[in-house]
Amino acid sequence: MSLKERMDALKAKHATLENQLHLETQRPFPSAEELSRLKREKLKIKDELARLGAMHESTIH
Repeated sequence: MSLKERMDALKAKHATLENQLHLETQRPFPSAEELSRLKREKLKIKDELARLGAMHESTIH
């Protein structure tokens, strides 16, 4: 898998998690545990995207 493909896959996963987070918050009694899990997962992906973006930038220059 190329770097671009990996980043695209992570962006898609991030969007899916964002949607799940939105759906959870719309429930009458959102699960605090589920909200926390989704937010942690999104943050991991965001960090990975930042790391890969920095790696990509360093290979260009």
